[in-house]
Amino acid sequence: MFRVALLALATSLVSCLVPSNPALAQSSPEGSATDDNSIKFRMNQWTVGLAAGLPDGGFVRFASEMARTMDDGDNMRLIPMVTRGTTTNIADLLYLRGVDVAITYADAFDFYSKQTGLSNINDRVRYIMQFFISDIHIYARDDVKSLADLKGQKVAVGSSGVAAALTGPLIFKRLGIDIQAVPVGGPVALEQLHKGQIAAMVYVAAKPSELFTGMKPDVGFHFVPVPYTKEFADFYYPSTIKAEDYPSFMAPGTSIDTIAVPSVLAVYNWKQATDRGGRVNHFVETLFTNFERLQKPPFHPKWKDISLAAPVPGWKRYPFAQTMLDRLKESKAGAAPTAADTSTAEHQRFEAFLTAQEKTPISDAKKEQLYRQYLEWRSSH
Repeated sequence: MFRVALLALATSLVSCLVPSNPALAQSSPEGSATDDNSIKFRMNQWTVGLAAGLPDGGFVRFASEMARTMDDGDNMRLIPMVTRGTTTNIADLLYLRGVDVAITYADAFDFYSKQTGLSNINDRVRYIMQFFISDIHIYARDDVKSLADLKGQKVAVGSSGVAAALTGPLIFKRLGIDIQAVPVGGPVALEQLHKGQIAAMVYVAAKPSELFTGMKPDVGFHFVPVPYTKEFADFYYPSTIKAEDYPSFMAPGTSIDTIAVPSVLAVYNWKQATDRGGRVNHFVETLFTNFERLQKPPFHPKWKDISLAAPVPGWKRYPFAQTMLDRLKESKAGAAPTAADTSTAEHQRFEAFLTAQEKTPISDAKKEQLYRQYLEWRSSH
């Protein structure tokens, strides 16, 4: 009798340990591994890693907005990554696992081709689209009248990873002006400038920059002109800093010449038949077909300044990006224009207008300068 009771108790305990729902039971370790592999494959198939830059950099926000707009469950997932900075994002794109696209600056090619010896960088890395254009601000004491006056002097070029840390030294090197580069930037550089510890600072940002717009009149300091010469014809655009950009410490009606460098949404030039190539192509298609959403609230208004058709000086376009531009052009023919279509079409119409007006060929840099001036005029009228 005791043995019968003990057997009944054992049977009851076993029934409690075995799930009543067969779907919850795992028949073998192999079944568990198969389920995990299926989940892993599904989650990684259309997941793309984007090297965005430093956590306090402006591009992190735009990368986040792209991720929100493009999210489509298992069909597309963009993961923005905080990195060491936009200037090192090319290396991440080339060598770091999980990085499929990256935001960098056009003149990064100068560094990687000349200083690291990657002579084929232009073939290995292509651009999907031109991102935002950043203006070069060189702010100095009033006794510094030209860049040549900074020879041998201390110039703040920004901390490692920021655009100025690359572009600043490149500007002076191209002009043959030796400076003492100081690796500080932003408010720290301004403080050192006011204390007389440095002669000038380089700051790279789209105008008007918040660093300067929040300043009160700053007697004894000014922006130093950066003339657009042949030394900058490869990766840069001519630009102008005007009094309306910084009215608190520039006299009304005044302006100075400077140069600007475009940021780039870059991609490794994968062969189209590879898995990585297919993943990047799917990313490009999702971005281009959803781009008009980024140009509407609640996203940053600067998205409206981007034209998908705009070229990047010194770079080659990723082949599938050109394919998508052609598809969009064909599919929208005769249809009501969207925000993205309008931006692209407006840029194309502007180029057609220039072609009709100019008797001699006009450089891409000059076109982009005029187009930016046109956009600025349009926004104020």
